Amino acid sequence: MVTTRMTKTKLLAAIASVTALAGCISFGSEPPEQLLTLTPSATIPAGAAAEGEVTAALAVRVPDTTQRLNVTRVPVTTSDSSLAYLQEAFWVEKPAQLFRNVLAETIRAKGNRLVVGGGEMEYAAETQLSGQLVDMGYDATTGSAVVRFDAVLQAADGTVRTRRFEERIEGIPAEADAVGSALNDAANLVADQVAEWVG
Repeated sequence: MVTTRMTKTKLLAAIASVTALAGCISFGSEPPEQLLTLTPSATIPAGAAAEGEVTAALAVRVPDTTQRLNVTRVPVTTSDSSLAYLQEAFWVEKPAQLFRNVLAETIRAKGNRLVVGGGEMEYAAETQLSGQLVDMGYDATTGSAVVRFDAVLQAADGTVRTRRFEERIEGIPAEADAVGSALNDAANLVADQVAEWVG
């Protein structure tokens, strides 16, 4: 009987402690109401198939980025020497991965290549598309959504080609929905150009 009372007392004390502690601990800010993503405008239809030797495939790698893009926020250029992040604008994952997905899908849809990405096949492919996502953000000085990609294409014979691709959509208000939509359009325009360049 005494043991049961002591157990109940300890249990009530533990619950009271947790309740009191809950008022002191913050588990982070409120989650965003919506997340931004990139959606390819060119896609392959359901049931479409491709085959070939993995060595002849094209591997589309996740591009490198600077630290300003290595986050799930949308960077805002406010001057030549200052940077902020757009309020209430959050990517569902890091921009480089989103851009890589659009690139790979666009090349699959518009080209005649077997495209691979991720896992061991990515490293087995002798033709590699990589590069640096230089910008995927908002330029407040011009009201523009900007996507800039420095592509590097290494062919099976060891030849390396590079090219800078850029799209800028002007007249965009500094609002999450508008900037997200414009960046999606700009990313798809860049992906179209890269697909044509890759062949």
